[in-house]
Amino acid sequence: DKKPPDTVRKRKKQENSAVQKFLPIAEIKQDAIILKNGGVRAVLEVGSMNFNLKSEDEQMAILSSYQAFVNTITFPIQIVIRSSKLNVDGYLQDMRNRAEQQSNPLLKENTLEYCAFIERLIDVGEIMEKHFYVVVPVDAPGSKKTSFFQKYMEWLSPADTKAKAQARQRLFEELSKQLTDRVTLIQIGLENIGLSVDRLETKELIKLFYNIYNQELAQRQKVGDPSELKLAGEVL
Repeated sequence: DKKPPDTVRKRKKQENSAVQKFLPIAEIKQDAIILKNGGVRAVLEVGSMNFNLKSEDEQMAILSSYQAFVNTITFPIQIVIRSSKLNVDGYLQDMRNRAEQQSNPLLKENTLEYCAFIERLIDVGEIMEKHFYVVVPVDAPGSKKTSFFQKYMEWLSPADTKAKAQARQRLFEELSKQLTDRVTLIQIGLENIGLSVDRLETKELIKLFYNIYNQELAQRQKVGDPSELKLAGEVL
């Protein structure tokens, strides 16, 4: 009897390919996200501040600085707040390693009990951490807003082509320079408010999208070398 074809593996490959088609990201390089439509994006991670703990004069100064910042922006930006389950695996592993090196049995036992307590606290309490991002865009020349019907038709036939990829490469150098100028403007404006701002580098961007599109897997499999990542649908 002939062995039946491995339809499960074939189907999985087709599903992965389909997932990749419907994602807007074509490539991530030189600290920028390149979209399939030719646009580029930079992502800034922004720190937070406790506004309520500031004095009234400090609050007024912050509001005034924010107003000045908004008035300097001549292009759209996107503000993203991402909540995720607090991950302390690295910290706990470090504590367990220290416990194993303890010569005092009591200190070793107390350290391991502390690690177990933290694990239970995270699992039961569902402690979340928030990250704040500002997405800075530069769209390709000639791009325009599309109607709902146009977006729907693009969704039905999202396949990328070699010609589109070559066009993106030709535009990238020009757009990336404009993107850097915009990033600098945003960084200066936010830092004047008193916030810390860091542009995500290529590896950090890959890690971010890896965690977004592979939430369950990211809890078990930490990001190593981006070239070795196995993403759902091979999206990056």
